Formats: sequence, C-alpha cells, structure tokens
Amino acid sequence: SLCLSLSVSVVKASDGSVVSTFDLPKTSLLSLSPLSSVLVTWQPYSKTQDSPQGEANLQLWDLQSGQLIKALYQKKVDSWCPSWSDDEKISVRSVNNELHFYENNDFNSIANKLHMQKVSDFVLSPGAQPSKVVVYVPGSKGAPSFVRLYQYPVLGGPTAALANKSFFKADRVTMQWNKRASAVLVTASTEVDKTGASYYGEQTLHYLAVNGETALVQLQKSGPIYDVAWSPNSAEFCVVYGFMPAKATVFNLKCDPVFDFGTGPRNAAYYSPQGHILVLAGFGNLRGQMEVWDVKKYKQVSKPQAPDATHFSWCPDGEHVVTATCSPRLRVSNGFKVWHYTGSVLHKWDVAAGSELWEVRWQPFPDGSFPERPVKYQAAPSELGTTQAPPTQAYRPPALRHLPATPSAKLHEEEPPQNILRFPSPLAKPESPSEPAPVSNSQSEPSSGDPETDKKMKNLKKKLKAIEELKEQQAAGKVLQKNQPRPLRSLEKVQKEEQLLKELEELQIGQ
Repeated sequence: SLCLSLSVSVVKASDGSVVSTFDLPKTSLLSLSPLSSVLVTWQPYSKTQDSPQGEANLQLWDLQSGQLIKALYQKKVDSWCPSWSDDEKISVRSVNNELHFYENNDFNSIANKLHMQKVSDFVLSPGAQPSKVVVYVPGSKGAPSFVRLYQYPVLGGPTAALANKSFFKADRVTMQWNKRASAVLVTASTEVDKTGASYYGEQTLHYLAVNGETALVQLQKSGPIYDVAWSPNSAEFCVVYGFMPAKATVFNLKCDPVFDFGTGPRNAAYYSPQGHILVLAGFGNLRGQMEVWDVKKYKQVSKPQAPDATHFSWCPDGEHVVTATCSPRLRVSNGFKVWHYTGSVLHKWDVAAGSELWEVRWQPFPDGSFPERPVKYQAAPSELGTTQAPPTQAYRPPALRHLPATPSAKLHEEEPPQNILRFPSPLAKPESPSEPAPVSNSQSEPSSGDPETDKKMKNLKKKLKAIEELKEQQAAGKVLQKNQPRPLRSLEKVQKEEQLLKELEELQIGQ
C-alpha cells in the first residue's frame, strides 16, 4: 500500500498494477490484514464546528471491492490497528480498556468481549485456531501488574485464564508468543532504575506457558535486557542482556540456560527463519559487529561488520541477510547491503546524493517455502569481498600505554562462549491439582544408601564444578590470585582439584 498526500493506493507487487485507490488525504497510518482482505487506514482524530464529536478516523476497507466495511473512532495512536489471527477468523480491538472480538471480518457485531479493569496491552497468538490472547494489566495503588493467557472464546470467570503471572517493577511490557503459540515471554520495564545503576531503567523477563507453568528467567549478569528472540522451533529463546560487554544466552522451555555465548559488543539477536543460524549483533551506538552462529553445533560461522546499520533482517531463504542505513535514524550514507551469512557482501546499493532511504523489506513467502540447508563455513564467492571485524582492543589510559598489556589491565572481563545446563529450573507449576507433573529427562543422582556419604559426595562435586569454572576463566586469560580474602582464593581452589578427585573416588569405591 502507498500513502500519498491526497490518496491511498494499493498496488500488486508482482506487476505494479493498481488494485484500489482511496480518496483519503489525511491518512498517516495504514496496514493490511494477514490475508490482504482488509485495508486499515487511520487519520489523526480532530473536531470541527461542523462535527463537534469528531469524525470516525479509523476505516476498514474491503480491498477487492474498495467498499468501506466499517468506520470507527480511534483517538489514540497507541494500539490503533486491530489485530487478526493468521486465518482472519478472529480480530481484536482495544476499546476503553476492554477487548472487543470480531469474527470473520464482520465488524458490525461484537462477537465477544474480555472485561477486565484497565487492560493496557494485548497480543493475539500466531498460527491456527484455537486462537489465544495474552493481556497485560498495569499495577496501581501498591497492587502488582499482571499478565494472563486466555484461549478464545473462554474469556470469563475465575478459571478462564490458562496462565497468570504477577510482578512489580513494570511501567510497560513487551509480550512475544513463540511460533507454536505454546508460550509467551514478557519483558517488563521500568522507566527509571531507582538504584541509579542504569540509564535504561530496570528490566525483568517472565515466562508463561499455556499449560499454566510460569517463571522468572534468571539472568546471570545485571544490567539492561536489550533483546529477546524466540527460535522458530519454539523450544528455545535467546536473551541479550547485561552491562556492556553484554552476555547472550540461549534458554530452553524450563528456563534453564543451554548455551552461553560469553560477552561481546552486542544488543540484538536474530534467528534465521529456519532456526538453524543465529546472528548476534551490535547496532545503534555500537559498531555494527555481527556474530553468525551455527545453532546446532554452537560454532561461530563468521564475524562480519556493518557500521552505521539501522536495520537488519533475514531473507526467507535463510541464506541471506540485508543490512541498511535508513532515515530518519541516520540521514547520511543511506543505502543497503545484501550479505551471505558467511560474511560475503553480494550486493551493495547507495542512494544518490541528497536522497534518503526510508525502509527496506524482503518480499514475504509462506512458511516452508525454503527448506533448511546445511550450514557452510567457507565464505561465499563475491566480487565485493567480506568485511570481517578487526580484533578489538580495550581502551587503555594514556599513563598505561607505554606498558605491556596484561590480562589485569583489561577494562572489562571478557567471558568466552560455553555449554551450560547446570542451573535448577525456575519454573513454577500451575496451582491446579489436576495438572499432571511433567516428566523430567534429567537423571537423578545415584544414591549410596548412606545420607552422610551422599552429602559428602554432593559437596565434593560442587567444589569440583567450581574448580572447572575457575579453570575456564584461567584459560580465557583471567589471572587467579592466591593472596585474596579466603572466599576468593581461586588459585588455591584449583590446586586442590587432584586431592578432591581422589576423595570422591574413594567414596564411590566404598559404596
């Protein structure tokens, strides 16, 4: 759809032919329903002498016939557009803090309502019927905020909610369904961090599943949550978080960490449409470094750099990406590059002097159009070459620059990538006694039959695990000190590894 100063035109992308034109001179927002049946247009709400009540400023148009389906009042630009299920059987609008549901694009009758005090945000689930909806109600007067999941059309009564999670510290939330519509991730944010530690305010990440399980996702570094991305397989999600250099961690549906990418200059995560590749990137106020990872092997494929990029998106084929520098975020050096994920630049386009680039989008394709292909590690051939990121060096004050660099002179401690699946699951089970307990895949610790021996073995294993972590830090260049306060004598701990292993072996033999 094109929004011009005097009219709105809908154009067929394949051949450029005009489908419909609408005489709507003040239109500032427009959208299409998922199956392109309905065009939605919005003009700023205004009152005149002729119309003291104002005019209905949200219009729904039948795209093929060009006929007006319904004109509605929508004063606020927030949540201006109705949401549809993928098959357009259900659509939802937020009206005066309640949700109005319509069926089969019939906007003349409200099929259902969700009555709840002060619903400020909602997201309809993707995929097939039955549709589900997640709603957010902000806290007030000392009461917590809460998020609830419902399955349409069961919206009323005390037992209607599939899951419920309440929390404090939330001025706003971002809610993300996974592709299977089996779970939602909720990033709750405050405008101000009352501790003064962060300019970004405070963020927490919450998990809700349609089976009633909920959790607070435990993050291993303090600081902002920059990005949260679901894997297309719906079984894992990646979080980029923590004061710079930021950590990135993949979690499973038990909210256990599966793989830690260590720390780096990054603030975004992008899974390929097939879910086989993950790009961690640092855009905005960072230098545009991209880390391309093979998700199945957790092995890095390439590390290209796209300085000044304001946009990144995957091609539906899962082989190519586009980075772009667009206005109004940056008004100079506008243009885009098409890359192969191995780091090769395949196409480059810059706007003419004095012109601006506003948006870049891939042509959409239905799911499954492009099957997953094996991951390649060798750079794809290209006349434009690659732009691998140069090794970065930490800032050193002028007074230290004449001295040789030592690990202890680093501004930040850098953490290497590592496989991790060792923290206990934080999942809270639904309160309903009828819910069957999920079957755990993890094997329980073997018992010796003697509680005292079991306790000793558990303590020894705990110490050995701590030593393993210290050895990883040592391998990454961290200097372990012996003359630290007693709880921090890390070198002393590592030197005792052999003795602890011997003790554990003797206990196991004695079973």
